[in-house]
Amino acid sequence: MKKFLALLLALTLVLALGATAFADDGEDLYIPVMAKGFQHQFWQAVKAGSDAAAADLGVEIYFDGPASETEIDAQVNMVKTELAKDPKAICLAALSTDAVKEILEECAEKEIPVIGFDSGVPDDTTGAVKATAATNNEAAAAIAAEKFGENEDLVAAMKAATPEAPVVIGCLSQDAVSASVTGRTTGFVNKMAEIAEEYQPGAVAIEGHSLWEKEAENDPAIIIEVAISATTEATAVQTAANALLGTEGLTALFISNEGAVTGFLAAVSDGEDLAEGGKYEDLLVAGFDAGAAQKNAIRQGWFYGSVTQDPYSIGYKAVELAVKAANGEEVEDVDTGAKWYDSTNIDDEDIALLVYD
Repeated sequence: MKKFLALLLALTLVLALGATAFADDGEDLYIPVMAKGFQHQFWQAVKAGSDAAAADLGVEIYFDGPASETEIDAQVNMVKTELAKDPKAICLAALSTDAVKEILEECAEKEIPVIGFDSGVPDDTTGAVKATAATNNEAAAAIAAEKFGENEDLVAAMKAATPEAPVVIGCLSQDAVSASVTGRTTGFVNKMAEIAEEYQPGAVAIEGHSLWEKEAENDPAIIIEVAISATTEATAVQTAANALLGTEGLTALFISNEGAVTGFLAAVSDGEDLAEGGKYEDLLVAGFDAGAAQKNAIRQGWFYGSVTQDPYSIGYKAVELAVKAANGEEVEDVDTGAKWYDSTNIDDEDIALLVYD
């Protein structure tokens, strides 16, 4: 009996040890996960994914971020504090790459791999950043175009379009500078043009902004109109939205981020103009991101649907990459994916976590 108990105890210890990941030098893996913020539901979803990965992989993490995404100095101090603990890897969504340059240089010198997540650590020149877990914005926005391509009313309109009465499909974006917004604009416009070409070969034009303009081979029957607001302020987006809404033939509209959705909703009486009986009741609208106003537009049926990033997957994949990098494995950027949500699935368990306010 004593031998049996001793064997059982030994087995328990082995299993317990097996549940913890170690670096190649045999030490426990400790990985700080430094976000751009902490309180917003987006970052809480990232944290949930990070915690799940830590539990699955048997590592210790510490998740933190400043109270506001404007507090660059606070984030720098947080990262310095964690670096002093000699972690085996660091996950970082930097508020400013320049502000953390010295930290990155130290990481490179000490061979502490850095994994970027969400917006990552753009333009790192130190070599410390080994990979980034983030949304592929072009692929994500293409989902909205694909959903438009499944809508029977829009397909019928595209088939029936003529150069004399062209169908216009709008894309409203806050700027042409931000990598995420321009990526989404490109992803939607390119995929939508590809789909439109199926119904009007050689008669699809992209207009509105020089970055995306493309002439049709023939007189256009379908026009993809890109509207960029003068500034990122909600009032400027509202102005751009009003101009787009006045375009004859406007049949569908994609809005590339939450801020642009806010400005657009202001232009349509907080969504009431999209409701049954409203002057834009037939307009097919899709958004990107989430937020209370956008979620309400989905539930009310004013929006056809929206695309959301997967912050849970961002957190999970970041920790997963960090563990691999800490153990000397080659790592590369990972697309953390995106999902379509509408009034039929917004409250589903796998979506509810991703549609943050």
